[in-house]
Amino acid sequence: MDSSIIRAKIRLFVEQPLGQGQGIALSQAQAHYLNTVLRKQTGTQVALFNSRDGEWLAEITEIGRRGALALCLGQSAPQRMPPDLWLVFAPIKKARTDFIVEKAAELGAARILPVQTEFTNSERIRQDRLQAHAIEAAEQCGGTFVPEVAELQPLSRLLAHWPEGRALIWADEDLANTAQTPSLPPAPVAILIGPEGGFSPTERARLRAMSGVQSISLGPRILRADTAAVAALTLWQAQKGDWA
Repeated sequence: MDSSIIRAKIRLFVEQPLGQGQGIALSQAQAHYLNTVLRKQTGTQVALFNSRDGEWLAEITEIGRRGALALCLGQSAPQRMPPDLWLVFAPIKKARTDFIVEKAAELGAARILPVQTEFTNSERIRQDRLQAHAIEAAEQCGGTFVPEVAELQPLSRLLAHWPEGRALIWADEDLANTAQTPSLPPAPVAILIGPEGGFSPTERARLRAMSGVQSISLGPRILRADTAAVAALTLWQAQKGDWA
């Protein structure tokens, strides 16, 4: 990486490989954002990243209504991968589900997995829309990695095929007002946040019967699901993640 390369304020996620002198075709939506919303023209410098090649300073060489072209000038930041941390959560109301995905991307989750629990209120999600929220969050927070947002699946199916060697932490609201949370397991790990109604007795029994599973308290107050997701991610990152 050339230390003389500046970091542009406008950041865009792309799928194509990035490298010195590489030409990149931007999407129609990205061209609209640059040309119509920001009123940028050719010669504008932007930062491009693709979750693999770091961040690259690029210059817009063509721009129009249907797309734009950019030329990579030099790497402005190395690739930084997040810890092997998954967030598993039960979708709630639309705006609050969006919030969970955005904050998970900002807080360094490597993968985001929505699950249907017995008490989940939302029966469907727009995976493509949530993935777009994750991309936008990474663009705004300066990250070089966008976590995958998986399709909604039943929690029972996910637990039945749980990968060997990956620890699972679940936030148990019954542990509010208990002793301080013990030391958390290192990566690879997943954090499980339940729905507004909590986990069912059947789900609780199944989680407690699994090996490599740890229930934790998130403090003396019962938190809303979106707050709990942020709190649990922060707690793990501070203990075992790339904040420690």
